[in-house]
Amino acid sequence: MNTKDLLEKGAILQRDRETYAIAPHIPGGFTDTATLRKICDVADKYKLELKLTSAQRIAMFGVKEEDVDAVWADLAQTPGAAIGLCVRSIKICPGTQWCKRAVLDSASLGLKLDKIYHAMELPNKMKMGVSGCLLACSESGVKDIGIVGHNKGWRILVGGNSGPRPRLAELLVDNIQTEEEVLEIVARVVEVYKNDPQQGRLGRLIEEKGIEAFRAAVFGSQDAAVGK
Repeated sequence: MNTKDLLEKGAILQRDRETYAIAPHIPGGFTDTATLRKICDVADKYKLELKLTSAQRIAMFGVKEEDVDAVWADLAQTPGAAIGLCVRSIKICPGTQWCKRAVLDSASLGLKLDKIYHAMELPNKMKMGVSGCLLACSESGVKDIGIVGHNKGWRILVGGNSGPRPRLAELLVDNIQTEEEVLEIVARVVEVYKNDPQQGRLGRLIEEKGIEAFRAAVFGSQDAAVGK
């Protein structure tokens, strides 16, 4: 009997040390009834319990080790990056498609980020959140990379995390006008982080460098304007 997580299969060993939890990837928590029916059918077949997670996934508990491959085959879905040193699912609020308070289209931007970065291997885990207004329902202020829409554009925050040593994200740049510019800046942040020798979360790197030095590393100069 295995006593460790099965990283390559997206299976997390549970408290009983006998069964596993898996979580199909549901980008931004947006799904359809056919997907939900399939998840329910597979849960019934293998007698699994379900939980809606804070990462906008559906966790499936009670998977026996010998059934892990069969469960994934029946689901015919991609595993959500719930474990490992990688980019986890991008947390996204409903955005302008649904929410009356949203200012910018967080769903469009968030799904693009998810397609690029979900499960990308990095020195440590990385979480991202995209919110369509300053209420920041995607908890952008405690994400490694948090993006918030407001009346003047997109605000990009870096270095936040929850966990045993919570840290609020710091402002990297503000008033970014287009999704393309946001994607370019996020790519720079990830590249700086990926190439740094330290192996902690992004917030730890920013603590060591200082936000000004980190901003300079991202933008290539000390005079990168916060109010771009």
